Amino acid sequence: MSGPRPTLRSSRARVRGATIAAFVALAPLLPAAAVAVGTLKVDAALPYVCTLPSGQHPATVRITAAFPERAAVGEEIRPTDVTTTVELPAAAVADLTALKAATVRAETRLTVGVAQQEQRTEATWSGTAQPVGVPAEGPLVLTTTGDVPSLTADTAGELTLTARGFAFDLAPSTADGAATDPASLSVTCVPGQDAEGRTGLATVPVGADVPSGEPSTPPPSPTVPSPSASATGLPLPSLPAGRTAPARPGTADGPGNAAPKGPRVGSPADRGPTTADEDAPGTPPPRPDAPPCLTENPAANSMSAYITGYSNVRKLNGANLIPLTCTLIERSEPELEFREDGIHLVTKATGGFSTRGRKQTPPFKATLLTFGFAPTTATLVLEQTGPLTLYSDVLLAYPENISTVHVRVPLVLRVLDVRVNGTRLDVGPSCRTEKPLTSQDPDPAAHPGDHLVLRGDGKIVEGSDAVGYVLTGGGPLTGEVTIPAFKGCGAGGENLDRLLTASISGPGNYIKQIQGQTCTVLDAPDPMNPKCTEDGQPYVVPKPER
Repeated sequence: MSGPRPTLRSSRARVRGATIAAFVALAPLLPAAAVAVGTLKVDAALPYVCTLPSGQHPATVRITAAFPERAAVGEEIRPTDVTTTVELPAAAVADLTALKAATVRAETRLTVGVAQQEQRTEATWSGTAQPVGVPAEGPLVLTTTGDVPSLTADTAGELTLTARGFAFDLAPSTADGAATDPASLSVTCVPGQDAEGRTGLATVPVGADVPSGEPSTPPPSPTVPSPSASATGLPLPSLPAGRTAPARPGTADGPGNAAPKGPRVGSPADRGPTTADEDAPGTPPPRPDAPPCLTENPAANSMSAYITGYSNVRKLNGANLIPLTCTLIERSEPELEFREDGIHLVTKATGGFSTRGRKQTPPFKATLLTFGFAPTTATLVLEQTGPLTLYSDVLLAYPENISTVHVRVPLVLRVLDVRVNGTRLDVGPSCRTEKPLTSQDPDPAAHPGDHLVLRGDGKIVEGSDAVGYVLTGGGPLTGEVTIPAFKGCGAGGENLDRLLTASISGPGNYIKQIQGQTCTVLDAPDPMNPKCTEDGQPYVVPKPER
């Protein structure tokens, strides 16, 4: 067979599945959740200078976004409708035409400075785009979109956001769809000389003019969420006010028995899942304790699952437990692809972790011997800086179907607290890896940039239980990652970047995450074989494996 292979959609081939990537997300220094009484529109065109193989070139970066006009203390501020548009001049486009590139795909990363009074931190706004044609002459315009981290301010005062460094990765392809040589270009940009005074994006007042009906003093919201109970034995974190379980028939939120309107503290997730009577014969056991894992406004393809596992730090000859974490996934319809080796069922999905509304793991403690002799305890968080993507490929070869799944996600490792021999080492509020953790990608041309890659392999044998990792049933996902150098570590003028880099950073760090069975949120519950609780959370809670 030769030529392009047709891709067919099959309404019968609906694979219910979720995924998991290992770590995730983002807890910026100033957490937040917003009470919006109006919308603040941002449209900023900023001058940058970008370094390409041919040299430095001017570029215009346009940022558009929407913010709440104001927010209450301790409530989420979530930027929406965020787009990043990069206009490269003809001289820069020549670098792509020299590679005989016909199309190019872009991933962008904008560093945003966040400040409130004396507090400072940074967040990363990431975006991706579909491939666009490379013009024969003239400028090239690339527009990306993507999720950005929310913020929370735990004190009153103006919260300001400022554009800082900018970078993007380009994956060019030739007219016949092949990768160029090199297969990708990484471009870094700095604000131009005439950018001074023009890099401000938004200023959001916090703590003023709270709408009537809201409490004048909201309940305090900790900057760092509590670790999960299953990992530490500590109490489970409660849901933020206003988050409720999705409505389902026959529950307190279903028709005929409406729940009270407006924000409320506590939900079915806080009270634990509703399961069958554990004393009734033939019924499943109750679900173990687990953090809340609710999908807001679920769609037909919304899925969720828990993961947990271990990550090694090779330099320190130790392993860290990644606590039980909720993952929310939106998948596409499966497609049948006819290839030379047979028929493949392909499913794609995007998503991320959800810990108290943030895309991150719960904070976890690592206790290791630094330099082989100093007992060191650190509190860490893995933060997602771009979309989590999943690609599931099942070769339909009766009676044995072969499944391969790749999960990709850009993550930074943030250090919240360090103690050496019991003495606190002040690393400050902004200690993190200078770029995302990096794995060797099996398809770097299609997936440029720094990101973690986890792989799951399994077999689905007719008449037998599945073996290994299967999308809907879960199982082990493994990978290897390089931990980059650290930046922003230290307080009071003391720079600890080199100390943490020497202690932790480097290649060859093995990861093994265990995913539980997935919950397709809107499926009708099955009391005898539950995949979801009655309020739409994953029923199966996995245990970590080394």
